[in-house]
Formats: sequence, C-alpha cells, structure tokens
Amino acid sequence: MTHAIRFHRTGGPEVLQWEAVELPLPAAGEVRLRQHAVGLNFVDTYYRSGLYPTPLPSGIGAEAAGVVEALGEGVTDLQVGDRVAYAGGPQGAYAEARNLQADRLVRLPEALSFEQGAAMMLQGLTAQYLLRRTYRVQPGDTVLIHAAAGGVGLLMCQWAKALGATVIGTVGSDAKAELAAAHGCDHPIVYTRESFPARVRELTGGEGVPVVYDSIGKDTFMDSLSCLRPLGMMVSFGNASGPVGDVDVGLLARMGSLFLTRPSLFTYAARRSDLLEMARELFEVVLSGKVKLQIHQRYALKDAARAQADLEARRTTGTSLLLP
Repeated sequence: MTHAIRFHRTGGPEVLQWEAVELPLPAAGEVRLRQHAVGLNFVDTYYRSGLYPTPLPSGIGAEAAGVVEALGEGVTDLQVGDRVAYAGGPQGAYAEARNLQADRLVRLPEALSFEQGAAMMLQGLTAQYLLRRTYRVQPGDTVLIHAAAGGVGLLMCQWAKALGATVIGTVGSDAKAELAAAHGCDHPIVYTRESFPARVRELTGGEGVPVVYDSIGKDTFMDSLSCLRPLGMMVSFGNASGPVGDVDVGLLARMGSLFLTRPSLFTYAARRSDLLEMARELFEVVLSGKVKLQIHQRYALKDAARAQADLEARRTTGTSLLLP
C-alpha cells in the first residue's frame, strides 16, 4: 500500500484527495519508482479543473525524481537502484511511488539531487525545446518572455541570456521584477502599471521582437502579437489566464505575416532519442552553472491542494516541489 493524490471530480484545489492506493507489480516495459521529490506545475491545474480532460478518478502530476525499486519484464536499460527523473507519461506523479514506462525515464547525474531533478524536468525541458527548437534563439536576438519570474520564466531568462539574447520579461510586481532581473532578464516590465507592448516597442526602437514566449494565454495574446516584428513568431505555450479561443488567421497576415505555434513538450519529447538529447542539453547547462534552479517553495505531498491554490493565486515564484 502506498499513498497518492487523486481526484474524483473536476473543480478547485479542494477536489484533490490524499488516498491509500494499491500498487501492482510493474508490467512489461515498466519500472516501479520510489519518488523522492515531485514537481508542481501550472499544467497540473488544467487537468484538475477539467480544462484538459482526463478519465476520472485520476491521479495528477507529470514530473518527479526518485529511485528504481523494481523492473518489469523486458526492461534492460535501467537497473534497480538507478537514480532517475521524468516529465510526462500518464498523470500520477503526485504519489509516494508509482509504476511508469521505463522509456520515459532518464538517469539523473550524481551531481544533481532528487530535488533538482524534480525541479528541472518539465520546466527545464520546456525551456529547452522553446529556446532551442521552436524558435532557435541566436546571439543578438531580443526576446519577450511572459511570467518571467515563474518557474519556466526564470529558467528561460537565464538560458536565453547565456545564448547571447537580450531578454525582456513581464512580471506582476516589483519584487518579481527584481527576481527576474537577478536571473538574466535585462528589461523586466511590471505589466500591472505599464503597457508591455508600448515598452517593447520603445526598447526595440519601434521594430518589435522576433519571438514572444507566452504562457499566459487569453489576457496577453493580442498584445503579444502586437510586440512582434514582421515575420515574427508567437509561441503560445500556456493558458494561465484561460484559453485563447478562436483566432482569425487572417490577422497574422495583417500584422506582418506572423507565425503562430501552440507547442507541447510531449510532442517534442515523444521519441526517446529526442528526450535523451533534450535532457543531456538541459543537464549540461545546469551543471555548467549557466542556468541555476530556483526552488522557492516546498510542500508536503499530502498538502498538494494548498500548493496548487498558492500557485493559482500567484503566491509562488520560481519552482515549487511536493515532498513525499
């Protein structure tokens, strides 16, 4: 018997329940993982609220780090005792232990702790594909990153700066502006008191930026488009303020033949070879010190409802962890 957070109906954080669950032996191709740290991510709230449908009752969460306890038939790439981390796979990371497909796991370098592993996989791999594949940031680029003081935002600011970019970021307060500035954001914009499109145009001499990374969604979508230069790319990768809704694609032509993409980590990392290469580059940039992980909140796993409430109320900065 082990314990996990589960929900039987969609709704607010209060639907999350701490339950005893039976964990069968790992099936063919699976391993049993004893989890030491679990990542808390905004996408988790989408499943809980019903924005992203999932069969009920359901576990929740998509990121953790721990130790392999048992192997299912046919697993040869991992051994009992291996330190591993993952992002993706079926919902259910908010658990003391779980079974998971072995091909979704990557070995965690000895120099990285379980907390670092759980803090970096979903957000770090997201930063990797956004900056290196969706739009490949080059030295001299100026980029706009929304929610620059959040978990993904702080990683992206540091990584983009290390790539030679000038980083503009939006934040909700002066304290968050200071935090973003300390982690590579050259020009933090407090969007609650100034127009970020006007400020972006001012900072770029009226030209606009080649790429906007927008995890906010509905509230920033149109203003984000207005920050782009001709042939710029709008990367909409989150819905913190709600889904964007229907888009008139003709608008992209009228605003400068813009590109629009709605990418997902799970597509970029679907092939194991891609996952391993993405993780290798992520581990390398963290171990080099160019990107530092910011674990600012830790909660007991059983307090996941409180953790999600804090996340949605924007009471958190950097990365938050759930500890079994």
